[in-house]
Amino acid sequence: MSQLPIDIDEKPPIDIDEELGMFDKPENVKRLLRIFYTCVVLLLVVDIFYHKHAIFAWEGYFGFYAVYGFVACVILVIVAKYVLRPMVMRKEDHYDD
Repeated sequence: MSQLPIDIDEKPPIDIDEELGMFDKPENVKRLLRIFYTCVVLLLVVDIFYHKHAIFAWEGYFGFYAVYGFVACVILVIVAKYVLRPMVMRKEDHYDD
């Protein structure tokens, strides 16, 4: 089977009549980010006044669960990139045989 040359830099034509999605407009993305950051700040403020029933001492620290969740997410991404990806990756010519 012969392959046609494909220009990677060539962008597909945009249909002008197509309605833009909610996140295609920059002002909507900025508005969503403002709402997100406001929620984060409010949750951190509530964390100051909220009484925690911690089993371990470090669970009572300010922002512990936020830091814990962020670190866990970063570790998941690193494990997926450097451990899982090589396990499922195939050689470039795998399907050419």
